[in-house]
Amino acid sequence: DKGSRKDTCFVPAQPPPRHLQFETKKQSNMADLEKSVSPQGTLLDGEKSKSKKDENSTQLQTKELSPSPARTEENLSAALANPLEGISHEQLLKDAAQFCRDHGMEDHIKDMQKGALVAQDPLSFEELEELDEQDREHLRREISHRWSHPRQLYTMTVMCSVAAAVQGMDESVINGALLFFPQQFNINSGTDRDQWIVGLVGAAPYICCAFLGCWLTAPLNNYFGRRGAIFITAIISALTCFWQGVTNSWQHLFIARLVLGLGIGPKSATVPVYAAECAESSIPPSLPQWQTWTAFGIALGYVADLILYQIPDKEYASGHIRGLPWRLMLASAGLPAIFVAAQVFFCPESPRWLMKKGRYAEAYQSLLRLRNSPVQAARDLYFAYALLVEEEKIVRGRVLILELFTIPRNARATYAALWNMFGQQFCGVNVIAYYSSSVLSEAGLSDIQALLGSFGFGALNFLFAIPAWFTIDTYGRRSLLLFTYPFLAISLLLTGFSFFIPLETHKDARIAVVLLGIYLFACFYSPGMGPVPFTYAAEAFPLYIREVGMSLATAVLWFFNAVLAVTFFKLKGTFTPQGAFGWYAAWCIVLWIGVFFFMPETKQLSLEELDAVFSVPSGKHAAFQLRQLGYGFRKYILRQKGLEREELYEIDPTVKRHAVPAGGGG
Repeated sequence: DKGSRKDTCFVPAQPPPRHLQFETKKQSNMADLEKSVSPQGTLLDGEKSKSKKDENSTQLQTKELSPSPARTEENLSAALANPLEGISHEQLLKDAAQFCRDHGMEDHIKDMQKGALVAQDPLSFEELEELDEQDREHLRREISHRWSHPRQLYTMTVMCSVAAAVQGMDESVINGALLFFPQQFNINSGTDRDQWIVGLVGAAPYICCAFLGCWLTAPLNNYFGRRGAIFITAIISALTCFWQGVTNSWQHLFIARLVLGLGIGPKSATVPVYAAECAESSIPPSLPQWQTWTAFGIALGYVADLILYQIPDKEYASGHIRGLPWRLMLASAGLPAIFVAAQVFFCPESPRWLMKKGRYAEAYQSLLRLRNSPVQAARDLYFAYALLVEEEKIVRGRVLILELFTIPRNARATYAALWNMFGQQFCGVNVIAYYSSSVLSEAGLSDIQALLGSFGFGALNFLFAIPAWFTIDTYGRRSLLLFTYPFLAISLLLTGFSFFIPLETHKDARIAVVLLGIYLFACFYSPGMGPVPFTYAAEAFPLYIREVGMSLATAVLWFFNAVLAVTFFKLKGTFTPQGAFGWYAAWCIVLWIGVFFFMPETKQLSLEELDAVFSVPSGKHAAFQLRQLGYGFRKYILRQKGLEREELYEIDPTVKRHAVPAGGGG
C-alpha cells in the first residue's frame, strides 16, 4: 500500500524490498571504512529544519570516506560505483523529496522519487511498485531499442561528430599545403634550417596544445560551460583557419597555426566529455566514435586538398597574395567549425556541468530534452547528484595530480595510459597523416597523384575505424595492440625499404610498394592504436581522479604529436626515408614489448575488478606474462596436452560488480 502527501511524494508503509537493503557481508567488511552521516537534510513534509544550514542543503545517507591514501585501492572506486547503495527504501524517498524542495523542483517530487529508486538498482525496476506501466515500458525500451532516443540527443550527436571531423581536417589539410608554401616562402632548400622550419610550421598547433591548449580546458569549461567551451574553440578554429589562408611569410603562418592549437586542444578534451555526460549508458561508447569521426575528418581534409589543388594559382596585382590553392586548403577546415559554432547552442547544456554549478532545475530540464521520459531524466539526475556529493567528500584535502604517481594502483594505471598515448604518436601514424603527400611525391608520384594516394590512406583510416566500435570490447584493448603492433612495424619497414628500389628504372614498383605499406598501416592502425589509447585511459583511472588523469594523458599525447611533427623532416633528411620509417618501426616493437609485459587488460571489467587488476605489482604482471610465453610454446608449438593455465587475478564472485560510468569523474 502506498500513499502520498499532497499527491506529490511516496511514503512506504512496509519495509523495503530485499534488493534495496544493506548487504550484511559488505556492511561487515566496510565497517572500519564507513562513517554514518546524520540525515539532517532529509526532512518529511511539515517538518522544520533546526538550522539555516539544514534548510539550504540536502545530505544523502551515504558512506563517509576518509581521505587517507591507504584506503584508495579497494574502496574509492567502490564508493563512487553506486553511492545510493545501502540506503533504505524509506530514506531514499525522503531524500529525493527534500532534494526537490531544496532546488526549487517541488512539481517534480513524484518523478524524482521514482528516478531515485530506479537509480539505486537499475535492473530491478520491474519490482518497484511506485512505477506505473508506462514508466516500466520506457525503461524496457531503453534496453531493447538502443537507438530509440529523442531528436535532441541525435542533434547533439551530429554536432559532436562534426566537431571531431573539424579536428581531423585541421590535422590533414596541411598535407596538401606542404606541396606549395615551402616553395613560396623559400624554405624548401633541404638545409637543416629549412627542415626544422617546415617541421615547426607543421607542428605549431600541437606545440600549443601540449603547453597551453589542453590546460585551458578546465577554466574554459568552468566559466563558460561545455557548450560555451565548444563554441569558443570552434570560433578560434574557424578564424585561425581563415587566418592561415592570408599569411604572407612562414613566420606569420607559424603564428596562425600556433593559435589554432587553442581551438584544437580544449575542443578535443571537451567534446567527448560533453557527449558522454549527455548520452545514455545504453549508447555505444563515445570515445571510439570520436576517433572514427576524427578519421572521417582526416579523409575529408584530403578530399578538400584534391578539389582545391585544381584551382589555378594567380598572382594578383598587389603581389601580396599568391598560392591560392594552399591558402584555400588551409582555410577550408574553417567551414565545418562554423557549423559547430552555429549548432552547439541548439543542443542542451551538459546536465552534469549544470549540477556542478548548483543549477539542478536547469539540469533536469536539460535531461528532459535528452531522455524519453521524466523518470529516466530523474534517475540520471539524482544518481549524478549523489555521485557529485560523494566525489566532493573524496577529493577534499587531496592533491590529485600527486596521487597519480604516489598511490601504487593509480601509478600503474597512469604509466599504462601514458605509454599508450606515447605509443599512438611514436607508432608513426601522424608522419603519414601529416606528410604523406610529401613522402609520396618523393617516391615518384606527381603532386595530384600524391594527393590521391593520401586520400586513399584517409579513406582506409576511416573505414577500418568503424569495426573498432565492436572489436574493442570483443577482443580487448591489450589484445588489439598486441595483434596490430607487429603489422604496423612491417608496414613501416615496407614503406621505408621501398625507397631502395631505384626510381629511374623501377618507378612503378617503388610507388606500388610505398602505397602498399601506407595502406596496410592504415588498415591495422585504425582498429588498434586509433581508439585504444583514449578508451584505455578513460577506464584505467579511478573515478575520483579520472579528470586529472585524462588531462595529463591528453597533454602527453599532444606533446609527442608535436615532437613527431617537428622532427620528421629533419629525421628524413638525415637518415633518409629508409632510416626514418625504420626508426618508427623499431618503436612499434618496443611499444609491443611494453604492452605485453606491463599493460593489464581492462575489457568489460567492473570498477572493483579494475582496482584488483591495477593492484597487481608491475613486476608480478611481467613475470606472469613471461611464463605465459612458455605455456603458449608448450601448448601450441609442442602440442602438449593436459596443461593447466595459470590465472593472475582472482575476483570474488560474491562481490557486486559496478559498471564504469562513461562520464564519471569528469
